[in-house]
Amino acid sequence: MAASSQITSMEVKTSKGHLKVHKMKKKVLRKQVRAQHTLMRHEGIECISHATQSLVIANAGLGNGMSRQQLLRIVEEYGLVETLLMPPNKPYSFVKYGTTEEAKKAFDALNGKEVTLEDFGQNIVLYINFVEKAQKTLKHRRVKHFGYEFCYDNNNVNKDKPLPGGLPEICDLFLEKCLKQGYIKHKPDQLTVNQYEPGQGIPPHIDTHSAFEDKIISLSLGAEIVMDFKHPDGHTVAIMLPRCSLLVMAGESRYLWTHGITPRKYDIIQASELGQKVGTITADVGDLTLNRRETRTSFTFRKVRRSPCNCIYPSVCDSQKGQQRQVQASFPHNDMEASKLEQECVHKVYEEIATHFSSTRHSPWPRIVEFLRSLPKGSIVADVGCGNGKYLGINEDLYMVGCDRSKNLADICGEKNFQAFVCDALSVPICSGSCDACISIAVIHHFSTAERRLAAICELARLLRPGGTALIYVWAMEQEYKNQKSKYLKEKNDSKDKEGEINIGGGQRPLSDQMPDSSSQDSACSDGLLNDLNDEGCAAKLVADSRLPVHTNRTSFHSQDLLVPWHLKGGTKKKGESIDTVLCPAGSKESQELSPVFHRYYHVFCEGELEAACRSLDCVRVQKSYYDQGNWCVVLEKL
Repeated sequence: MAASSQITSMEVKTSKGHLKVHKMKKKVLRKQVRAQHTLMRHEGIECISHATQSLVIANAGLGNGMSRQQLLRIVEEYGLVETLLMPPNKPYSFVKYGTTEEAKKAFDALNGKEVTLEDFGQNIVLYINFVEKAQKTLKHRRVKHFGYEFCYDNNNVNKDKPLPGGLPEICDLFLEKCLKQGYIKHKPDQLTVNQYEPGQGIPPHIDTHSAFEDKIISLSLGAEIVMDFKHPDGHTVAIMLPRCSLLVMAGESRYLWTHGITPRKYDIIQASELGQKVGTITADVGDLTLNRRETRTSFTFRKVRRSPCNCIYPSVCDSQKGQQRQVQASFPHNDMEASKLEQECVHKVYEEIATHFSSTRHSPWPRIVEFLRSLPKGSIVADVGCGNGKYLGINEDLYMVGCDRSKNLADICGEKNFQAFVCDALSVPICSGSCDACISIAVIHHFSTAERRLAAICELARLLRPGGTALIYVWAMEQEYKNQKSKYLKEKNDSKDKEGEINIGGGQRPLSDQMPDSSSQDSACSDGLLNDLNDEGCAAKLVADSRLPVHTNRTSFHSQDLLVPWHLKGGTKKKGESIDTVLCPAGSKESQELSPVFHRYYHVFCEGELEAACRSLDCVRVQKSYYDQGNWCVVLEKL
């Protein structure tokens, strides 16, 4: 009887084990099929059911931290690898084996296999599918190059190996006209001719910054097509490219937005614009129709770049990413590290950028003005972190004094005949209880630990007399609140420069006029594929790396602790001074001095975080809290 019971117990355990294996296999199959659909929908990569020599490996790409050396070691275990293609910034790769049998062996062994990313120490799961040919899948259309061969394995050109013959002479007249009308700055020396049949497309991409100069033009012949543009924050815009039209991508549209053509046989277009077929496709359901695609040929002209890129988008610039990593500070784990981080990425930065920073800070915010004007006549007010002093002269009936950690900013206040001195916001040399009011505008978010942020609030409370009030502003994580986007996101639409212009058929319009307001980049996974494929949380784990991410300006925040670039214009450095280590150089030494990029540390506050910190203090009460144009704000009263 005991033996029978033991056998029954063993059978139950075996049955549970088989059930667990069966569930795991079903999960892997489900994820594998999902990967197939995602690759087709987002990238135009068609997976097949029968075995071939070529595989596409989802979650194993440069875009999610897999190095070429690590992937090569993994796939070489199963046979001779003829080709390994790893497209830049993509979370998938292609591998071609010498035989179909070797590819089948790799498929069986690697599909659903968990591996550890060597550079990050994070685990990911691989999902494998067969494809016809790796190179054909990448092109997915007929293509021919002139001037320089475009290398699809690194999205670049070999600048030392030009193709014989250069560009066809037939293009000369057209290019001279483009130069004369200002569509391009330099005569192109590289041409890619693509022919698209209905159903074919090209994956979303940014032409590599270091490969080509600004302003890329593309002439559309044959049929019209809808091209999809995507901002790093996730917003997409579909733009109709009519037949015989010229697309000019410059600035933001060249460097920041991806562009691609979704593989399909019909485009959704504006019904009311059937006559002209040009411009942005809106979301008005009542004004949309289907347009059948026909054969289209595009002539894309580029000028090969001979020096590193020095654009103002370092977070997506391959020329500047190496320098970014050098200055990409780590999250502090103690007060000493926090102090050092703030010294390098706050204090030194503002000392360097003071003049340029001051030139951009001249319009007082209405609700801060309202607070200052509501104070009784003769009130003593301290502006802790006063910057260039734009609030010191708001109300002449107040006795205001400012202080700032930056000597150069304090000097600017002096030039305006304001009273200001240099000090740290954690230790203000003003007697306790001597102020009727204090303001702290965009200061506390520069402290890099919760303890230091709370200490800064305590210092404000110390300065106040009983019944005195303090107004605090900090940057908000939420840049969209109650269906309203903050000016931080909207400001790009008000820009007067044409840094991001996109031009179709000759009529210049800023790209920002055509693109929607920014809202929240998965910025780390801009093509969206990684989010769809990687349910294991790899993307979130990479963001959780101790290194602070570099924020893309004018986009929503994706981390509370980050480095925000400041692109210095005009220069403030004195002759003979060395460039600070906080500087993120872009390209050559000369270009660093012409257009340096600095990074400031920020902790952006989530809703309720600032108020909760204030309520934790027994000596104050929160009179009110509110949201004001991308900032969380609190008014405190000293008890």
